Amino acid sequence: MRVESHLREMDIMSLPADERWPRAAHAFTALPDGSSATLGSFVIVGVPAHLTSISPTSAHCTPEAVRAALLRYSTFSASLGRDLRDLELLDAGDVVDPDGEHGESRVMLRVAQLREAGMVMAIGGDNSITHSVMRGVFGGDLGTAGLITLDAHHDLRDGISNGSPVRRLVEAGLTGTRIVQIGISDFANSAEYAARARDMGITVITRGALRTRPIADAMAEALDIAGAGGTGIHVDLDVDVCDRSVVPACPAAAPGGISADELRQVAAMAGADTRVRSMDLAEIDSTIDSADQRTVRLAALCILEAAAGVLSRA
Repeated sequence: MRVESHLREMDIMSLPADERWPRAAHAFTALPDGSSATLGSFVIVGVPAHLTSISPTSAHCTPEAVRAALLRYSTFSASLGRDLRDLELLDAGDVVDPDGEHGESRVMLRVAQLREAGMVMAIGGDNSITHSVMRGVFGGDLGTAGLITLDAHHDLRDGISNGSPVRRLVEAGLTGTRIVQIGISDFANSAEYAARARDMGITVITRGALRTRPIADAMAEALDIAGAGGTGIHVDLDVDVCDRSVVPACPAAAPGGISADELRQVAAMAGADTRVRSMDLAEIDSTIDSADQRTVRLAALCILEAAAGVLSRA
């Protein structure tokens, strides 16, 4: 057992037990390997990819850490006045060895088995998972699907890595004009990749633009662009879009990113929109998180915000 896991387990064991305060982690029912998700359910699936990351990472440890962080939260949304236990919550476990060509095929196959859910939420892993998860959800409908990324980076690099999923999706049939990128950061991209985004017809809402524009307004525009007349939307939450002070476990996060609450708002809006069929959380390396585990706790809250959004659809 890793030292980090052992310490986390000891910490969790010290949490108080109260039958009147149900923990979010206990609300998820395990879904056996190969089983399909129930229509309208909310399902999480771990995709611990890390081998093709541009920078070395232990992001494959993150799904376990995020599940553990769910123990710290309840199932009740005070904003909605509703309990997440009114929604069928499922945990499909982790895809084994999700890296490389064969690994991505395994991801696509498993996600395709889950796509009848009201929402598929993939827990990464590095950002390469956006490619395999979205293809698994939309299959042959990729050309009429939409993509929204919350990311400091364009992810349009050449090759196969956590810096290339958006380019690979376009090459697989995704239409550039159905892609919206929110939070693209200054001094985190190149002029050439910015030009590539323009040439593909991608709508870019920079971090600078968000200084004078509410995140909810930007997300509403993104949902309308990505979802216009299509078969659905995938939302990529690359957590390094946030300010480095709130996500120390994101190696590429920079000072001046969006706030933790803004990311939570986006997750809730995505969950509430019936056009959004899937989401992913990516680019967290739980092994370098702060002692208070603020990054994985934020990821856990994004899962709960998305689930609350799905619950609000009814």
